[in-house]
Amino acid sequence: MKTQFVAYYDSPVGWLKINSNGKAIKSMTFVEQAHSTSSKLANILIECMKQLDAYFDGELLQFKLELAPTGSEFQQKIWKLVSEIPYGETASYLDIAIRSGSAKNTRAVGLANGKNPIPIIIPCHRIIGNKGKLTGYAGGLERKRWLLLHEQNYSTHSDRLF
Repeated sequence: MKTQFVAYYDSPVGWLKINSNGKAIKSMTFVEQAHSTSSKLANILIECMKQLDAYFDGELLQFKLELAPTGSEFQQKIWKLVSEIPYGETASYLDIAIRSGSAKNTRAVGLANGKNPIPIIIPCHRIIGNKGKLTGYAGGLERKRWLLLHEQNYSTHSDRLF
């Protein structure tokens, strides 16, 4: 069995449980409260929390962490495309579907985006409905709205995100 490391991070949008294999971030989930953290934190978890601090302080526009999310080949492709959406910008499910190879893939893109195991870092909150509507977010629409407004506040773009 591979060693797993766990840390809890108290963010402005609630507690985050961060899982690592010691070399990469495997997942990050919203949880109601913190539980026990690994007795020894892997360096990747320490760095992740530092980068989260900088992100929430409006100082970090792009995470630079080793990630190892588990998912199908299609999900991995979608998460990579989602990761390319710049800070302070949004894209629609249709935009991502077209970039993935087929405008007909919007439902599949939505499903893959909903399975993103590393929210915020893989910025699935930047995916919105085709007409600028906030739709689906595993962490809840209020968190999605908060994250988008946070990025809008620190972004050099003056366009409204949604």
